[in-house]
Amino acid sequence: QVQLVESGGGSVQAGGSLRLSCAATGSIFSRRAMGWFRQAPGTERKFIASITWSAHLTDYADFAKDRFTISRDNARNVVYLQMNSLKPEDTAVYYCASRDSDTLQYDYWGQGTQVTVSS
Repeated sequence: QVQLVESGGGSVQAGGSLRLSCAATGSIFSRRAMGWFRQAPGTERKFIASITWSAHLTDYADFAKDRFTISRDNARNVVYLQMNSLKPEDTAVYYCASRDSDTLQYDYWGQGTQVTVSS
């Protein structure tokens, strides 16, 4: 069974930090880029960051460039999202996803983890 399982969400005050983790089964992690997305209530899911299999290339949304860092541990099949200087507008459900190497589409998604930032 292929799956992605996020963890590390929770409630934090503005200015705080959280590190999200996403554990993946091997078949949807190995040799694949991974991404993080988020969705706030009443809004569309938005891209946060991605990282290639080798971790040589990362990409960030503008809002994430200075505060969030994506990384991965290929030995453990885990991808991380370190979030610093959190703001109330960062409140959302955070999802990790695995990207197909041929289509470049994210075709496997986790169930999401809630992040709530209070002012």
